[in-house]
Amino acid sequence: MELRQLEHFVAVAEERHFTRAAERLAVSQSGLSASVRALEHELRTPLFSRTTRTVRLTEAGAALLVEAERTLAGARAARDAVDAVRGLLRGTLTLGVEQCVAGVSTARLLAAFHREHPHMEIRLRQEGTSSLLEGVAGGRLDLAFAATVSPPEWRGELVPLAREPMVVLCAPGHRLTQEDDARVPWGELRGESFIDFHPDWGPRRAADEAFAVAGVRRTVALEVNDVHSLLELVHEGLGIAVVPHHFSRKPEARGLVAVELDGAHRPAYESVVVLPPAQAMTPGAKALMTLVREAPLR
Repeated sequence: MELRQLEHFVAVAEERHFTRAAERLAVSQSGLSASVRALEHELRTPLFSRTTRTVRLTEAGAALLVEAERTLAGARAARDAVDAVRGLLRGTLTLGVEQCVAGVSTARLLAAFHREHPHMEIRLRQEGTSSLLEGVAGGRLDLAFAATVSPPEWRGELVPLAREPMVVLCAPGHRLTQEDDARVPWGELRGESFIDFHPDWGPRRAADEAFAVAGVRRTVALEVNDVHSLLELVHEGLGIAVVPHHFSRKPEARGLVAVELDGAHRPAYESVVVLPPAQAMTPGAKALMTLVREAPLR
């Protein structure tokens, strides 16, 4: 079994398509297919279930994928460590990030990293927090910027980035904006229709936890995958949203009303850097963390 074969296998597994995987790897489709067939022959089992339209992992393929990703990550780390000793940073930095994560400007951070380490290839993956944790644990990601991660979920290091209150975002004229008090009691949210992200996203995780602690049941009528869609739906009066406070300062949120919540429990949104154990940190991840700690990029 060769690293090249594992790279070919992982590419097909991620793309779920031989042609796209071949284009991504800059190899011929016939060569890629032959490489995967040789791997299947060596392991004496099919790794993919193929039809004319789909390519899916078999049970054996799914088991191999976990170990293949870990093996390739280890090989990359070994190469990067040797380059670091020589004073060079080469290879690939793969970063995972929640959308609109607080406490760091991802674009400015990566731009600064590229200026300092132009020979490093940067790969960015935007995913929900649960997927980010799995990616760092499996070696698919070098590190990740995530939200609302509890210590029991992660045995590696968590570096705090930011903590801010969650607020209720409403369209102008909504009944919650008419309250005399500047804060709205949790009980006032009963019966409202909510707009929120899918359960894997950090703001949704924070909101679900807050409602559970407050003992208030709610219905999420509209689930979205991006901030702009959420803000548009709130603008149209199709529901309200409990979101991190910095969402209310986005240009797209202009005209919406942010209302604070009252009570013993005031929900908070936390963002963190998810790091693997120290011995598994790649040189690229260490270099990025140096920049993360610099105030102008925070």
